[in-house]
Amino acid sequence: MATKKDTQKADGGEGSVKSDVLREPAERLYASELDALAAADKFEKPTGWRLSPKAVLLYIMGGKVGETNITPKYVGAPRIVEIAIATLATDRALLLIGEPGTAKSWLSEHLAAAICNDSQLLVQGTAGTTEEQIRYTWNYALLLAEGPSPKALVPSPIHRALEAGKLVRFEEITRCPSEVQDALITLLSEKVLTVPELGLHVQAKRGFNVIATANTRDRGVNDMSAALKRRFNIVVLPVPSDIDTEVAIVARRVREIGSSLQLPAAPPAEEAVRRVVQVFQELRRGQTIDGKQKLKSPSGVLSTAEAISVLGNGMALAGHFGTGRVNDRDLAAGLLGAVVKEDSKDAAVFVEYLENVMKKRGGAWESLYMACKELV
Repeated sequence: MATKKDTQKADGGEGSVKSDVLREPAERLYASELDALAAADKFEKPTGWRLSPKAVLLYIMGGKVGETNITPKYVGAPRIVEIAIATLATDRALLLIGEPGTAKSWLSEHLAAAICNDSQLLVQGTAGTTEEQIRYTWNYALLLAEGPSPKALVPSPIHRALEAGKLVRFEEITRCPSEVQDALITLLSEKVLTVPELGLHVQAKRGFNVIATANTRDRGVNDMSAALKRRFNIVVLPVPSDIDTEVAIVARRVREIGSSLQLPAAPPAEEAVRRVVQVFQELRRGQTIDGKQKLKSPSGVLSTAEAISVLGNGMALAGHFGTGRVNDRDLAAGLLGAVVKEDSKDAAVFVEYLENVMKKRGGAWESLYMACKELV
């Protein structure tokens, strides 16, 4: 449980929280923004919502309310976010799908923080997720001592969300076995959870809903049944198509992560961010940015999240083992690991890119080329 000291905050966004917690939930990290929006919000709020849909949109997309600057949480088309928010105001659940690194989990966390001030009601989908993690389980010591009773019941995050009228997040739903996924069908249709051992029917309070995420690369793992898909409104989050948008996303998140983790290095210069993002985009697309040269693509996914990781790792290297400023040697190790991570044959793809593209560009690219060549 967080202590008062853990949750003490200074004014501002990410990185300003005075805490020993490695990663604060969004509702604590951006508490000052949420408080300012709640105080100024004059629009109608759905039952159980802390903010109106318009205020939620402002929180996600950024802007200003009074003297408080609202930092953007999602960089993309506002209409996508409007559809997601409107869905959660109905009795339909929301499914966010997209490539890895398209901010599905990030958006779901901030939607939950803005709407119900609680983003921690979470089910993480894995091959080991069981139906009990969706419904409920038991404290077996109490169960053996006293038999089935409300005191012995251990509610799942979905169970708690039903009772409290809050949003629950279901991450990577297609990673779960099909029979576990289908345990959601009755919950989403009837808005009730049955506990037959106690003869209880837990009715959902107004405000309850589900935000699920699914990775398009995992569709073949445990694809959702048609019956379950019909209970969701599906919103597709696109991969950033232009380099300027992706550079803006990556640069902002790297600054936030560096501040949050207190990395002893300055954020990388925009030129360095742009070079990393360009490498990722070109290898991902299988052609250079200008479209003049075809390239081989690696087998793995070069997502925006991985570009952020490469630059964050570069900050750690620069701060602990370098000059305190991110240079091309700090970036090279992360680039190699990102490209060659699923198949050793991808090393040849990366070498071909170095020789046929990066080397020929010269200029500002020469130092990054030489640093990468040291490692392959």
